[in-house]
Amino acid sequence: MKKKILIIDDSALMRRVLSDIINVDSRFQVTEVASNGLDGLFLLQSRGYEFDAVLLDINMPRMNGLELLAELKRQKIQANIIVVSNVTKSDAKETIQALELGAFDFVTKPDSYLEVKSNTFSDRILECLAVATRADESSTSNELPEKAVPDQTSKLPSHKKNHIKSTQCTNKLVALACSTGGPKALHTVIPKLPKNLNAGVLIVQHMPEGFTKSLADRLNDLSSITVKEAEDGDILSKGTVYIAKGGYQMRLRKMDDGRHSIALSKEAPRHGLLPCADIMYESLVDTDFDQITCVVLTGMGGDGTAGITKLSKKQNIYVIAQNEETSIVYGMPKVIKDAGLVDEVVALNEVSDAIIKNVGVC
Repeated sequence: MKKKILIIDDSALMRRVLSDIINVDSRFQVTEVASNGLDGLFLLQSRGYEFDAVLLDINMPRMNGLELLAELKRQKIQANIIVVSNVTKSDAKETIQALELGAFDFVTKPDSYLEVKSNTFSDRILECLAVATRADESSTSNELPEKAVPDQTSKLPSHKKNHIKSTQCTNKLVALACSTGGPKALHTVIPKLPKNLNAGVLIVQHMPEGFTKSLADRLNDLSSITVKEAEDGDILSKGTVYIAKGGYQMRLRKMDDGRHSIALSKEAPRHGLLPCADIMYESLVDTDFDQITCVVLTGMGGDGTAGITKLSKKQNIYVIAQNEETSIVYGMPKVIKDAGLVDEVVALNEVSDAIIKNVGVC
């Protein structure tokens, strides 16, 4: 049976474009459209159970997308909502707020007619719908590391060299990767980290250019720890979170004076990912931290596992993975867990405590 989709957008052209993209796919069917949030709210109040997913614009008359999401949250109406947003500064900020309010994911609107007709936009729409509606259950990557093993227990530090107690004020690093559902997960994890965390924190969240700055700024407003979008040449500092810039690859480099700096580069995506967590983790292989805590949160695919596999062969690492029950998409955490590299599997609301316990404060 086809998954039923509701489109809420004030642009008749965009409603038509989205309908054409969706209806040619045998898995989906657009069954209703609305031209503003108020009409969309009525449909979700009266017939919300009929829709498997909703495509939602942000800027609309009568009731905008943020107001609709807030009202759905207030009325406890459940819906799989994918925001379709522009990559402007204001829209990026509003998209982050939409994810906070419960949106499942977002897709950037094309800037031109050529982009509308390109496969990039349509493929992204269909990919998000497939994950949101579970039309496909193949959310994990086909590329597993060299040796994958069955389920691990919640704690299994079999590959460790030397676990360092968190009370020691040593040279540590936290490196975190997430994708689909990641912004919402980060809003749970990052504000709970103390400003005197005994480590710098690197984050790769799969996001296009234009959105990561808004994500970092919002998290910084909510947190006692400092959060910023990473800039080329940033010197790594304890008690600071650096979010990889969308559209760039992020690496950490050891400097001649022993400190570490962030290097950003415009280069081809790896496996379609820019930024890519594997590249970040691989760059840590030649660093000299006493311990690196790797954290893998919700996300589609298996980004991060190949990089952590390489890292585990040369560095003292401790791996924390989000559990299935609290993951919006149990892809990335499952792949790293199945690879036998995970030391601790925790619920989302326990991730920050696990990080603090492992790296300590200073």
